[in-house]
Amino acid sequence: MNSQQIDLSYYLPNERYNTDIPTPKEIIGHEVGEWHITHDKLVEYMKALAAASDRISIENRGTTYEGRPLLLLTITSPENHKNLNEIRTNHIAATNDSSIDVSNNPIVVYQGFSIHGNEPSGSNASMAVAYYLAASLKSETLDLLKNTVILFDPSFNPDGLQRFAYWANTNRSKNINPDPNDREYTEIWPRGRTNHYQFDMNRDWLPVQLPESKVRIETFHKWLPNILTDHHEMGSNSSFFFQPGIPSRTNPLTPQLNQDLTKEIGTYHAKALDKIGSLYYSEESYDDFYYGKGSTFPDINGSIGILFEQGSSRGHAQETVNGVLTFPFTIRNQATAAFSTLEAARKMRTKILQYQQDFYKESRNSGSNKAIVFGDEKDAAKSYHLAEVLKRHQVKIHDVKSDFTANGKTFKKGYSYVVPMNQKNQRLVKAMFDVRKTFKDSLFYDVSAWTFNHAFGVDYAENVSISKAGNEIDDLKMKTGTVSLKSDYGYLMPWNEYYAPKALNAILQKGLRAKVSMKNFNNGGVSYDYGTIFIPVQNQKLNALEMYQFLQKTANESHVSINGVSTGLNDGIDLGSNNFRAIDKPKVAMLVGDGIAGNDSGEIWHLLDQRFDMALTRIDMSYFTRVDISKYSAIIVPSSYNLGKSAEEKLRTWVNNGGILIGYKNTARWLSSKKFINLSFDTAKMDTVKNVSFENRGLQSGAQVIGGAIFEANIDRSHPVNFGYKNDKIALFRNSTMFIKPDKRSYNNPIQYTSNPLLSGYISKENAKIIPNTVPFKVQRMGRGKVIVFTDNTNFRAFWYGTNKLLMNAIFFGDKM
Repeated sequence: MNSQQIDLSYYLPNERYNTDIPTPKEIIGHEVGEWHITHDKLVEYMKALAAASDRISIENRGTTYEGRPLLLLTITSPENHKNLNEIRTNHIAATNDSSIDVSNNPIVVYQGFSIHGNEPSGSNASMAVAYYLAASLKSETLDLLKNTVILFDPSFNPDGLQRFAYWANTNRSKNINPDPNDREYTEIWPRGRTNHYQFDMNRDWLPVQLPESKVRIETFHKWLPNILTDHHEMGSNSSFFFQPGIPSRTNPLTPQLNQDLTKEIGTYHAKALDKIGSLYYSEESYDDFYYGKGSTFPDINGSIGILFEQGSSRGHAQETVNGVLTFPFTIRNQATAAFSTLEAARKMRTKILQYQQDFYKESRNSGSNKAIVFGDEKDAAKSYHLAEVLKRHQVKIHDVKSDFTANGKTFKKGYSYVVPMNQKNQRLVKAMFDVRKTFKDSLFYDVSAWTFNHAFGVDYAENVSISKAGNEIDDLKMKTGTVSLKSDYGYLMPWNEYYAPKALNAILQKGLRAKVSMKNFNNGGVSYDYGTIFIPVQNQKLNALEMYQFLQKTANESHVSINGVSTGLNDGIDLGSNNFRAIDKPKVAMLVGDGIAGNDSGEIWHLLDQRFDMALTRIDMSYFTRVDISKYSAIIVPSSYNLGKSAEEKLRTWVNNGGILIGYKNTARWLSSKKFINLSFDTAKMDTVKNVSFENRGLQSGAQVIGGAIFEANIDRSHPVNFGYKNDKIALFRNSTMFIKPDKRSYNNPIQYTSNPLLSGYISKENAKIIPNTVPFKVQRMGRGKVIVFTDNTNFRAFWYGTNKLLMNAIFFGDKM
């Protein structure tokens, strides 16, 4: 079918419609599927529908990083709209009280589209689906609206959708060209899958670090929908997938009944797709293991999450093994699945409502009378941000009644939080702090571990007496920053707090001189660790009063404590010692563009820009060789296999002249092969699996991959890469099989995996033999500069707060390593 010769009837059942309801074409000026919908036009249509229909209300819940609205439509009968608050209250009440009869309650369905912006058939289908729900006069539709509240999210990822629509539309020919080699079908870096900072937002349902996720999770917990659908696309040669996924890859914390109901709902999808002659499959790929995805997050919250994957046209029409796949065809399948979901909800309503009620009844009954506690006695911000995630998930948390010790760690009031395990959402809490080292299956579509105390780098204890809990925290507040007193001598800022790099950057950008302590010391009865920042008062561009006022503002904005001191005489190194080293003002660049890992570079950009207010110059590979890089103190190269000959020579000269080059993951291999740094790699054998059949040959190689697990390393806290850490061990996220052999000199292995490093997640037997005592970090001198490599991402998905400081230490103190 030529995408220029379609009309709305292609997507919708043949029935009577209310002519007062505007069709998409009447508002956006083209038929659904003729062009890729841009987000502004999508918003325009949804607003027009809400204005015309008494079945739809609309709200803007916030904005993306690029300022686009995050809309939610609530679609139900006009009668239900009048009592919406009462319906919601009753719906939530049933999850708190198992004696409430749910048989007459409406079912709540959350339908969300295109969380990956370059998987646009979902958001384009949302217009046809919303029109149908507003305009259909069929008795079954009226019955559906009477018994269902539909929370309708037409674009999970407005920034990515806009970016992709621009690409597909600007490359569309009048005569649609389905040749896969045409430019239309190969977007340029970083492509439209991600949000503004290049995050895959379908991994953020559990960590909730991004603005789009925050409003989505707020809506979810406000309503506790019974079904949540997540519309995606996959490779062009595929057909249509609906869940369940591969049974052996379901998280063990998910109830079996959840999967049984998912399968029953699947029969409605099959029937609807059979009717239009569309090919489909189920239970053969994808998994329900990681709870941070839209299709899996609902499963640990008493809901049923459903993933749809449609073979993608990646533009307007493309030749595939199944013939020419048109954009309208992909949209029709998504609309069909949206309708079949609602039909299943209508027919299975009581059964699914009962399932949710029983889920929470069991949760309340299976909780323990103990609690978990987490915190960091020297870093309030990191602990606060983990508490913030729990609060976003409606988890009850308490402060610590008074300081106490557990597991050899001190949990300090104001720096620690207690989470009682006898609460409604205790299953979700278990999932967040889950440690799992044995698995039914060795293949993962995503990470196999995300244990939050490790990710945030906090001390943690479980089975703690509830008596340790102080008041329940309603309004979570971050510790305020302070300057202890005005000094005419100098100021000391410990490096332990999460936002200390933000404060140091502000101090250096102001033109003030600051130094870093290479040793521990004691001043005025207060002990200070390695990495403490000293700001002398004399011979600065601000006078003593101006400096005090500036540091007050800086401490406040960065939530850090800065101590004014009256003497330079210390117990240990004195403040005038050469063991305080001057810190240069950083000017940081990062290579981006083709050949550079998009997610990794986006996470670094987000970290510096959003968290630490640091300017980062992103230099695209397409023009890197033409740029003068002499002004940069550090250049970061996210994972890349090959930067090319001219980039190699340019970087070599720059490092020799004093630059700090920071390479991640595959870049480490490239730097080693080009003799920037001398690394010795170890490679694991493949696990021996006997009698692997031809059918299962792919599973054997797949099982050798570390898809994302957590490992423990010993750290030397006197080394500048580890400044600011208070423990001698650190938890590291790893999703690579790059193993670097340690140096013979132990002081050159400041971060080294322990002899039994697996903390949580899957690793193959042979990889598990190799990883002990290898090193995930290396630094070497090259000329006047330094080359620093990390085998893995220290900034993974914005929620690995625990290792962010490793990168910041490389930026600020790389020349001191």
